[in-house]
Amino acid sequence: MVESFLSQQRFFDNKNYPRGFSRHGDFTIKESQLLEKYGCAFKDLDNEVRKPVTADEKSFVSVCRGSKEASNEFEKVWLKYLHCINKAKKFHTLSGGKPQVDIADDFIDSDD
Repeated sequence: MVESFLSQQRFFDNKNYPRGFSRHGDFTIKESQLLEKYGCAFKDLDNEVRKPVTADEKSFVSVCRGSKEASNEFEKVWLKYLHCINKAKKFHTLSGGKPQVDIADDFIDSDD
């Protein structure tokens, strides 16, 4: 199975995980290693940049399309990654309350 998802480069997501997958807390060490090692292949297969060649890759694409349940660690970690990057980000304030928006500045005076 490992030879199915070979890639020449490591996968990093500096937008969502600027300190790396293992330091963020969403993934276990093993999941982080799988994403870094095979994530480029996962992403290319999911985005249809790369065509599936092996049975494992075809199964992976079926899982990405939602026509099959994830059955191995590669498919599960990629679905977990997609879920983590698509969930709503939490917003924290120093005051503990909701941020206040001054809408008076947004109105344009039409008399000018």
